[in-house]
Amino acid sequence: MEEDATDAGGSSAMEKEEEKKASSYRYWVRSEMTGAAPAPLPRKLTEREMVVGNGKPLPLGSLWNQAGTWEEKSLNSWAWKRIKDLLQGVEPVEFEDGKAQVVEVSSCSGDATLVTVRQKKRVGYSFEIDMKVKMEVATDEGLKKDVEGTMKVPEACYGELDDLQLEISITQSQIADAAQRSRVTQALVTSFLPAIRCKLEQFETELKER
Repeated sequence: MEEDATDAGGSSAMEKEEEKKASSYRYWVRSEMTGAAPAPLPRKLTEREMVVGNGKPLPLGSLWNQAGTWEEKSLNSWAWKRIKDLLQGVEPVEFEDGKAQVVEVSSCSGDATLVTVRQKKRVGYSFEIDMKVKMEVATDEGLKKDVEGTMKVPEACYGELDDLQLEISITQSQIADAAQRSRVTQALVTSFLPAIRCKLEQFETELKER
């Protein structure tokens, strides 16, 4: 009977074939167990991650307007509420005939906008503001009378607060004496106008930070 051929190392051809099969089997098992990782799922980048080349931040304005040519945004909702909050916080004033305080900002009409042009922000506003004021005014008899009136800022514009005007309305039924009515009217303008201007300057500062 013919024996299996052996090589110089003493291994037969049959033994080599068995070793080859075993080696192939082990490689196949390892490949199945450690196959390639699944492809990562797509993820939407945050605005912080979305930067222009060279580490520059995103352009101002909306993402759709990265050229920054022109974009206008209304700030009316915020501006109207903020102006009312500020002006209703004006401190009461005292004058020769009595004292007065703002009790309500009855209306604020106009527009406040934020415009982005060539990567620069520009803000602006123009408002007409009406307020109700209550007073305690001394009478000729030495008594104190509760009086109601209105104050109007006919036009408040960005950067033009030095030209701010205040119109006072007090009816004859509230103060019958014309001379006293004139004195009270002038006192309200003198007392309230600087305080109102100060509040609108604060509004402008906050507007520029939007």
